[in-house]
Amino acid sequence: MGKALDGVRILDFTHVQSGPTCTQLLAWFGADVIKVERAGAGDITREQLRDIPDVDSLYFTMLNHNKRSVTIDTKNPEGKQVLEALIQKCDVLVENFAPGALDRMGFTWARIQELNPRMIVASVKGFGPGPYEDCKVYENVAQCAGGAASTTGFDDGPPVVTGAQIGDSGTGLHLALGIVTALYQRTQTGRGQRVLAAMQDGVLNLCRVKLRDQQRLERTGVMKEYPQYPNGKFGEAVPRAGNASGGGQPGWILKCKGWETDPNAYIYFITQAPVWAKICNVIGKEEWATDPDYATPAARLPRLKDIFAEVERWTMTKTKFEAMQILNKYDIPCGPILSMKEIAEEPSLRKTGTIVEVDHPTRGKYLTVGNPIKLSDSPTEVKRSPLLGEHTDEVMAELGYSPEQISALRTAGAI
Repeated sequence: MGKALDGVRILDFTHVQSGPTCTQLLAWFGADVIKVERAGAGDITREQLRDIPDVDSLYFTMLNHNKRSVTIDTKNPEGKQVLEALIQKCDVLVENFAPGALDRMGFTWARIQELNPRMIVASVKGFGPGPYEDCKVYENVAQCAGGAASTTGFDDGPPVVTGAQIGDSGTGLHLALGIVTALYQRTQTGRGQRVLAAMQDGVLNLCRVKLRDQQRLERTGVMKEYPQYPNGKFGEAVPRAGNASGGGQPGWILKCKGWETDPNAYIYFITQAPVWAKICNVIGKEEWATDPDYATPAARLPRLKDIFAEVERWTMTKTKFEAMQILNKYDIPCGPILSMKEIAEEPSLRKTGTIVEVDHPTRGKYLTVGNPIKLSDSPTEVKRSPLLGEHTDEVMAELGYSPEQISALRTAGAI
């Protein structure tokens, strides 16, 4: 059986992380992704954060699986003609250039429509239309401008960004959905369209619960599930909530056995109302199940710090895995704090293809993330990232260029 996106050809003008995340996901689903790079240099991440001299970095390889690489000098008139031929043959052009860069190359939306009215042009930008639309944006800038940093961390400390790449990779995921949606609509209209995913917008979409809380705070002046309640103060904006769950079920990160030497010997514990009696039994506080000061969620809210302290006394006698095994028997929601080393070595993640070992001709074997989305009829095979310009001749031949013409283009510096 074929792949979900068999027959879809993507012209990939992306670099670094946000755009490559998007196009890699499409490639995993079977699209033919042709990555356009500068001859002799390529995507800047090929050389960023290298751990092996003169070998493509893990940063590059982990964002460009299942793609083909071609080198084209778009400033060269003959190179520009090659690009025009690609636009005519492809379904989607994806780019994350600085604002206006594609127009300055001579490929305005109007020009692309002339070449291929079915072409979908998908873009990642830092900001949408507004006062910041021309500003350069990186991952942590997007987290800050999208509302994530101001609500992350502890109330007595500064804003904190998260290690999850919600600005770059998160926006790439949003853009991939927009592209697939536009492709589906094209089956009805026959027309291409522009797709925009702004990083600020993507981060905010992932922070919607905090926008929810902002409105609740403005209406009531207090949020009882936040750790500032009942003894702290609330200002005009949603505060940093530490490890509070952000939902109706209070949660916190608690120490486990070995925390003194292991920085990840912790567990996330949620005091879910339906299993409160079971929680009381597990931690040896059976009387709390009927005590009016603890028996209801409303009664527990002003006492959460004391409750979590009592639970922590129990978790500190168990490793995080022992605690999880016991708690799961009673359907008490919890989760161990897993380090990257533990995740990399977890057999079940290898078995499901969430973590994949890939063999590279110059790097050798390395670990990478696999497709997080599993389709029953279209399993993903993660293939290595391309070497710079590895598929230039192959793609030129598909466009109808003869070996002699390809050689002449290379002599002219067009490819």
